[in-house]
Amino acid sequence: MKSIKLTPFLLLCIILSCSAPQSERVSDIDNGPKVKLVIHGGAGTIKRENMDSETEKAYRDKLEEALRAGSAVLDAGGETCEAVMKAINVMENSPLFNAGVGAVFTASGENELDASIMKGDDLNAGAVAGVKTLKNPILAAYEVMLNSPHVMLSGKGAEAFAEEQGLEIVDPDYFKTERRKSQLEKVQKRVEKEFGTVGAVARDASGNICAGTSTGGMTNKKWGRIGDSPVIGAGTYANNATCGVSATGHGEYFIRSSAGFDVSALMDYRSETVADASKQVIDKIEKLGGKGGLIALDAQGNVAMPFSTSGMYRGYITEDGEVVVQIYGDE
Repeated sequence: MKSIKLTPFLLLCIILSCSAPQSERVSDIDNGPKVKLVIHGGAGTIKRENMDSETEKAYRDKLEEALRAGSAVLDAGGETCEAVMKAINVMENSPLFNAGVGAVFTASGENELDASIMKGDDLNAGAVAGVKTLKNPILAAYEVMLNSPHVMLSGKGAEAFAEEQGLEIVDPDYFKTERRKSQLEKVQKRVEKEFGTVGAVARDASGNICAGTSTGGMTNKKWGRIGDSPVIGAGTYANNATCGVSATGHGEYFIRSSAGFDVSALMDYRSETVADASKQVIDKIEKLGGKGGLIALDAQGNVAMPFSTSGMYRGYITEDGEVVVQIYGDE
């Protein structure tokens, strides 16, 4: 085999290639359709044999509605966080998902909601946890980010702040549905295997990213338990230099793994693609004993939607307006 002589020109090319900005390396690796918005509606034991055609259509239609609502904001020149909130609002206002009106019940028969949002340009973030009267918790998280000196507010304090900001307050009974009540009764007799939560990540033409997550938590949760959804760096993370992330799953494991930040760190420190970094994080969580999934979107429009459960409600819309909605693991 002939040896290759490293001329000064060839050596310079190698150095320039290795030192190329991460964004360029990522773009070169993944040249698929560029995505402007990606969403999820929760992961869990979601199988074809357990889903009738009418219910499946309802989920697919609502996911598409959420995508189109968020996309319309971006198409009109709106900011990415507004697009994220619009998409999440659609799912919060639907009883199909474990967020807003579809929130699951705690062990005491209440509904406690969490949400967070983060901007990738300045790393500003806001979150609310354990709220019981806010119709759309993601809107409260946004107000915390913009109009308070804090990152996370909880319980009655978060509700009082949201009311001061003019957000819609509802009676706690608004969140109660017979489907979720029935779930509580079943779960109290067995181990919970489904993880609700909704989330969205958006990017604009300039590469600005925003990520948001909203949830009703875990069915039958006790002692004021709070999962990963309102925790910045766990259930939600955004950084224009890397990606935006929204997670769904067994929150304790996502908190312990700093899941959202870990995806970003793998891209930042090891130059991983968003797809490889996301899969590594989900694989690591599964090895720890946790199940779930996440959505991630980088500044170039490359998307990842890995999960370790049998299914995850998910979808994205490209810059060209193509809508992709998926539910099962074989899609």
